[in-house]
Amino acid sequence: MPNTTAILNGPAAAAARQSSYSVEELIACGEGKLFGPNTPKLPSGPMRMVDRITLISATGGAHDHGEVRAEMDINPSLWFFACHFPGDPVMPGCLGLDAMWQLIGFFLAWSGHRGLGRALGVEEVRFFGQVQPHVKLVSYQIDIKRVITRRLIMATADASLCADGHKIYSASGLRVGLFEAANAMQPSSAGAGT
Repeated sequence: MPNTTAILNGPAAAAARQSSYSVEELIACGEGKLFGPNTPKLPSGPMRMVDRITLISATGGAHDHGEVRAEMDINPSLWFFACHFPGDPVMPGCLGLDAMWQLIGFFLAWSGHRGLGRALGVEEVRFFGQVQPHVKLVSYQIDIKRVITRRLIMATADASLCADGHKIYSASGLRVGLFEAANAMQPSSAGAGT
């Protein structure tokens, strides 16, 4: 059953929340039922690249500002193997990167922040391996570097992805922000031709 505690703000919220989440709870997050209205959601269906969160904490991690550890079960029937690439199946690296952004947004929701989550960028990404159909488990490590709570709420983090225990992706300077409106990041139409 999903955790439905009232939305809290700041460090007290993090202390009052669970330290792990099941796939059912992650699905509830995507439906907006886990942390309440106007909170960051995970994608639904096949775009949710996480099956469980094994640890989430407001302390710890490489920078001692919080961490998220999560996992995704891999099997040859996953949708992306059929199309990326026929005869040479591999999980797109962008999906592993997206999972990292998803987990940073989840951390912001878990911490009690409100708004619609959007990926804002990444400083550096390195791939030195790949997720192929024979892999059984992908694990993610998210190390929160900073959470800014001003006009814009934004978290920055470093992250890695392991395939069956072997580190194959790393990313630094991942950024996720929270916005009040879905069109907050749309380019201005001022000056556009008709």
